[in-house]
Amino acid sequence: MSGVNEPLPDGNPIYGPFFGVMGAASAIIFSALGAAYGTAKSGTGIAAMSVMRPELIMKSIIPVVMAGIIAIYGLVVAVLIAGALEDAKKYTLYRGFVHLGAGLAVGFSGLAAGFAIGIVGDAGVRGTAQQPRLFVGMILILIFAEVLGLYGLIVAIYLYTKQN
Repeated sequence: MSGVNEPLPDGNPIYGPFFGVMGAASAIIFSALGAAYGTAKSGTGIAAMSVMRPELIMKSIIPVVMAGIIAIYGLVVAVLIAGALEDAKKYTLYRGFVHLGAGLAVGFSGLAAGFAIGIVGDAGVRGTAQQPRLFVGMILILIFAEVLGLYGLIVAIYLYTKQN
């Protein structure tokens, strides 16, 4: 009688793909959470600002767009990992762990970037409504927040390409 912990005939454990699936799920879940927070937080700032300065609404959408890009990073990695998932007989435990690491890298960095974009976007659009010269500074800070998610994407793609 074979147990769950016994490897398949070619040496790969049956639970190997679980880690790959968790990597794909982590990539999209955490990056989407960051994007959602960034969108919601920036959106409340835009709504509050637009009461007094409705002409600035379109100019103030930039943080919302940047937050949405964070989710795309997670989507790309999740699709890459999901496309590489194979039958448990061919999927090694090493590969599962690498895919989990890639998903967590892009997911958590996307979560952090989304939080930063949301907070900066909220304060930035409110401040820009009062002092238009703040706009360039807000954009620069948003770029630095966005690049945190990009760093996670780069690490995730680098990990994804590792094969044993």
